[in-house]
Amino acid sequence: MDKLNNIIEKVREHQRIDIDEGLALFRQADFLTLARLADQKRFHLHPDKMVSYVVDRNINYTNICASGCRFCAFFFFFYQGQGRGYIISKQDLFDKIQETIDLGGTQILLQGGMHPDLGIDYYVDLLGYIKENFDIHIHGFSPPEIDFIAKKSSLSISETLSILKKAGLDSIPGGGAEILCDDVRQKVSPNKCSSAEWLEVMRQAHGLGMRSSATMMFGHLEKEFHVFEHMDKIRTLQDETHGFTAFIPWTFQPDNTKISVKKKTGVEYLRILAMSRLFLDNIDNIQASWVTQGDKIAQTALFFGANDMGSTMIEENVVASAGVDFMLSKEELTRLITMAGFEPRQRDCYYHLL
Repeated sequence: MDKLNNIIEKVREHQRIDIDEGLALFRQADFLTLARLADQKRFHLHPDKMVSYVVDRNINYTNICASGCRFCAFFFFFYQGQGRGYIISKQDLFDKIQETIDLGGTQILLQGGMHPDLGIDYYVDLLGYIKENFDIHIHGFSPPEIDFIAKKSSLSISETLSILKKAGLDSIPGGGAEILCDDVRQKVSPNKCSSAEWLEVMRQAHGLGMRSSATMMFGHLEKEFHVFEHMDKIRTLQDETHGFTAFIPWTFQPDNTKISVKKKTGVEYLRILAMSRLFLDNIDNIQASWVTQGDKIAQTALFFGANDMGSTMIEENVVASAGVDFMLSKEELTRLITMAGFEPRQRDCYYHLL
C-alpha cells in the first residue's frame, strides 16, 4: 500500500506519473479514489464550475473505404459497396451545413472512408466549395485519411496538410487512433496507418499551426498496458508540440462488427476517463462521451475528470451503425450539465467560449 499511497501523493501534488505508476494506480486504487483524484485535478486546471460543449454536425462525405477495420460497422469496402456506397453530393452537403448553421452550429466535423478513387483534388474542391458558401469552421480528416490522401497523391504529409489548410481545412479530429500500439492495430485495423504515422500527421499539423484533438477507443483487443502506452505517446507529442486541445476516450461498440467481445461497462469507462485526467497532465480538456455512454454516465463523467461534454452532434452515423443511438439536443445537453451543478457554456473548436 505504501507504493500506492506514494503514487496518490504524487498525483495530489501535480507531479507527473509514468506508465508503471499509472497502471498501479489504475489497478489498485478503488473507484471513488480515482474519482476524487480526477475531480481534484479537473478543478486545479479549471477552477470555475463550468462545462463546455460545441454545436456541430458530423458529416461523413463517403462511406466507401479500403481499410476494412474489424471494429467498424459503417463503411463498405469499395467492391462490396455497389448500391450501398456513396460520395456526398454538393446539394446534400450544402443542406446539411445550412441546417447546422440554422441550429446555431459553429463547425462541421468532416470525415469519411479511405476511398481508393479520391485524390487530393477532390478534397481541395470539397473544402473550397464549403468555404465559398459558408463561414464555418472545418474540423476534418483524421490522420488515417490524411496519410491515405498523401500516399494516394504521392505527396508528403507536410505537403498534403499545407494544400488542405490553404484550401480551407482549419483543424484535425483525433479519430483513427484506436490504440496507438502496432501489435493491437495489426489485429483491428491492419490497413490503416501505423501509430508512428498517426503521430507524425499530428506533429506536422501542429507544426503548421493547426490544432487537433486526440482520441482513444478502448475495450476491444488491447490489454491494460496498451492503454497507458497510448496515453504516453499522446503526452510525449503534446510536450513537443502543445497542439492537442482535448483528449476523448470512448468505448468500442461491438454490435454489427467483426470483433466479438463483451461491451465495457459504465464503471470501466469512468475508471479510464479518470486515469486520462490524471495521466495526461499537459492536455487541458477531457471530454465525456455521451455518444457511446448515454446521458447518465456522461453526466457522471463530470465528476470523474471531464470538463467538456463534446458535441451536440446534430448527425452521427458511425457509432449508430454499431447499434448505439443516444442523441441529445442542445437543450437536453445543457439541462444535463445544469442538473449536475455546472454552468453550461458553448465553445468553439479551440475551447474559446462563445
